[in-house]
Amino acid sequence: MKKIGILSVLAIAFIGSFSFDSSNNEEVGKKMPSVMLEDLDGNQINSADITNDGNPIVISFWATWCKPCRLELNTVAEEFDDLVEETGVKLIAVSIDDERNKSKVRPVVDASGWEYDIWLDTNSDLKRAMGVNYPPQTFLIDGTGNIVYSHVGFVPGDEEKLYEEIRKHSK
Repeated sequence: MKKIGILSVLAIAFIGSFSFDSSNNEEVGKKMPSVMLEDLDGNQINSADITNDGNPIVISFWATWCKPCRLELNTVAEEFDDLVEETGVKLIAVSIDDERNKSKVRPVVDASGWEYDIWLDTNSDLKRAMGVNYPPQTFLIDGTGNIVYSHVGFVPGDEEKLYEEIRKHSK
């Protein structure tokens, strides 16, 4: 049984160290699904109600145990203020840590200095609704609420394609 657990962790780490655009992901072209989540302060949020004054929204699925996830969010944080000023983009980092591990989310966010909205998907409801299999997976929602881009995994340099997509879909 221990071997299965170790192999699972290794498989997830291996998958997370690669990346690929999945613009043909079946979620691309659809609206943001309606799922009830909560933020770090315990406020209830309906994912379908998220707006950003017609500007794009990035939804990034991550977990505290996922090194590529944290690398992606740290990398984006370096350019985030300039990107917000240029495009008006909003970033929502959706933690897929389960109920047992959700207490680890705030310390990671605080230590990283992320100024993103953080949502908790402890039951993986939004993860399932958006077809996320492995974190990190990032989606771009356009100003009208349509999913226009999806990317799985992260390696340095992937953020440039995301920035390009954000610029393409900003007002």
